[in-house]
Amino acid sequence: MKPPSVLAGEEIRIDKRLPPPSERRTAHKWLKEDALQRYRDENGKGFELYISKIAEEKIRNHATSCVDHKREVMGLMLGGVYTHDEMTYSLVRDVVTTDLEASSVHVKFQREAFEKLFASLDEVGFKYVIVGWYHSHPGHKCFMSSTDIDTQKNLFNQPYHNALVVDPVNREIEVYFMKDGVIRTRDFAIYWDDFENPYHGTTIRKRVVRSDPDRMASPH
Repeated sequence: MKPPSVLAGEEIRIDKRLPPPSERRTAHKWLKEDALQRYRDENGKGFELYISKIAEEKIRNHATSCVDHKREVMGLMLGGVYTHDEMTYSLVRDVVTTDLEASSVHVKFQREAFEKLFASLDEVGFKYVIVGWYHSHPGHKCFMSSTDIDTQKNLFNQPYHNALVVDPVNREIEVYFMKDGVIRTRDFAIYWDDFENPYHGTTIRKRVVRSDPDRMASPH
């Protein structure tokens, strides 16, 4: 099994590709008001980061699943890096994780679980690069701790690398990246592919189909 790619110091090929169209993207429901306003301002221009609805749901569900145990979670974000109209952007298609050593203020991959992580990466059904990582701060708001910043500097220091932080208790989400040695916030959009469920956050009533619609069965 080969280790994951791409991390700090490695170069990738950046292809031209149209970003997800405006009719197939939306703002995340957990954006704070200032981030939501930035989303509205930037929506017409495009974003430097798009996260698939499937990947976002996995991240949010992973973070929420450990709230009762007061544990942080983390994982890697997989996708590609592309360019369009002189803008470079990252596309997150899926995420992977493995067994964690975690508390309410600390998280890392278990050392003995890396083989399992590499196996999960080998099973990814598309050609990918690692475009960043995610982790949670349950109940502590979204920010980059000194340890998080060191991780970003050492492993995810390319312009297309992203650090997504989610607080499932306060229902907040934020993305950060590094530029000129400084951590900055990055606006992003959630997107879905053709024929995926576009009803972001909307409950769809299921149609109830009777097994005996004409009531022809004999009464017992």
